This record gives sequence, C-alpha cells and structure tokens, in this order.
Amino acid sequence: MDLRLPPTSMPLSLRPASLARPQADGGVDAASGGFTGAMKSALHEVSAAQNQSRQMQQEVQMENPTVSLEDTMVAIQKAQIGFQATLHVRNRMVQAYTDIMNMQV
Repeated sequence: MDLRLPPTSMPLSLRPASLARPQADGGVDAASGGFTGAMKSALHEVSAAQNQSRQMQQEVQMENPTVSLEDTMVAIQKAQIGFQATLHVRNRMVQAYTDIMNMQV
C-alpha cells in the first residue's frame, strides 16, 4: 500500500522557507511563508482534517455504504498525525520563548 502524499498536501509549516514570496516592502508574504501565516494555515489544515475524520466516523456509524471503513481510518490517522505535529511545533515554540526569556542580558 502506497501512502505517499503529493507535495502540495505538505503543511505550510513543514515547507522550506525558500518558498516564501517577498513583498514589495521587503517583507515576506505571510500567506506563503511567514511564520504566522504558516501556523494559521497549518492550524486550519489540521482542523479541517479533524472535522473530515469526525464526519466520516459519523457516516460509518450510520452505515452509509459510500464511506468505507478503510478511508475513515486513514482520515483519522492523518488528523492525529497533523495534530501531533502541530503540538510538537507549539511545544518547541514555547520552549524557545522560555529559553529567550531566561537569557541574561
């Protein structure tokens, strides 16, 4: 079973920073590569994956013949992996913030 995902489905938080588009004022477009934009986009993607898996679970429980159990399990695992990745990024950011705040000036 091949579970490779196309490159476009990679969350923005995991894409290289070289994909960021510079703006006219010298900044970086937040929607394409800035950290804030990447985090917002990743959170929206994780939320959408969780909502999709929840909907598929309900359809399987209602015995909808168009929704397979296998697809539902894959959607659940994708949502879980996305949530765990987002949680790890958040924990790393909190740790980095704590380290910076504890630095002596």
